[in-house]
Amino acid sequence: MSEKTLTRMDLSEAVFRDVGLSRNESAQLVESVLQHISDALVAGETVKISSFGTFSVRQKGARIGRNPKTGEEVPILPRRVLSFRPSHIMKERVARGNRG
Repeated sequence: MSEKTLTRMDLSEAVFRDVGLSRNESAQLVESVLQHISDALVAGETVKISSFGTFSVRQKGARIGRNPKTGEEVPILPRRVLSFRPSHIMKERVARGNRG
């Protein structure tokens, strides 16, 4: 597996190369898309990107956890968590890897 991480800069550079916008416009486009996705998730909306996957926010209830070092029970407060469910197309692409 590769240790490479795809960054905002990488996405902006890809938009610059593939779409033909200026570097500044490409960076603004990437930022705008990411901001729209973030705003929707903060508002509790589901974000579905066809052939990629679905981001959603769900509520987790309070529960009792355990400190693994001491074994002491500690309360875990209710919270909102972000989840991602890849589409079947994305799952197949990742499973295939570089085999075509």
